Amino acid sequence: MNYTVLVCDDDDDITAALEVYLAQDNYNVVKASNGAEAVEAVKNNDIHLILLDVMMPVMDGINAAVKIRAASDAPIIFLSAKSEDTDRIFGLNMGGDDYVTKPFNPVELLARVKANLRRYSRMGGIKEESKKGVYVTGGLVLDDNKKQVTVEGEAAELTPIEYNILKFLMENMDFVFSSDQIYERVWNEPAFDIGKIVSVHIRHIREKIEINPKEPRYLKVVYGLGYKVVSGQ
Repeated sequence: MNYTVLVCDDDDDITAALEVYLAQDNYNVVKASNGAEAVEAVKNNDIHLILLDVMMPVMDGINAAVKIRAASDAPIIFLSAKSEDTDRIFGLNMGGDDYVTKPFNPVELLARVKANLRRYSRMGGIKEESKKGVYVTGGLVLDDNKKQVTVEGEAAELTPIEYNILKFLMENMDFVFSSDQIYERVWNEPAFDIGKIVSVHIRHIREKIEINPKEPRYLKVVYGLGYKVVSGQ
């Protein structure tokens, strides 16, 4: 799933830079230059997260956040030159989910974006399956329309066999399938003396989609029975 991030700042250079950083991680970007535009953007677009400057003309970020909260639960990350604890607390109390001071480190900001989107998704704020052919569990997304697998927004390069195994398991999340069943569905032929063919492919898939393949989050083994992809991670 490609998330859409609203970037609202009256500094065009900051907005342009954030658009570049976010696009590199495959986020869609909607831009606004003041709080009033941000409120309208949320009304007119399916926004998953908002980067909102505090000090802006027409309508500041705090007032914009209050209005946005009436229509959306999407995470709001405030951007501000004010670094005092009182400013942070006030921003969080007014509907913000996070607070980043300027100048900010782009890598850190992107990490905060990912963390907030992940939390929002787990809470059910983002629909798990947005369209036919797209399978999602936690940060793992298989888009069969694009023949693409991503983990936390990063592409996972799977071979065709690995892709088809993962697709089969994600189409049937939480169901356990034996090696023979997986082989027959993916290879489309009887499973006769297949040895460790499936288990080797499973290991390779885990190496590509799991942070720690030895303690997998998504692709689980049910000892003595088979394998499954777990939903709702």
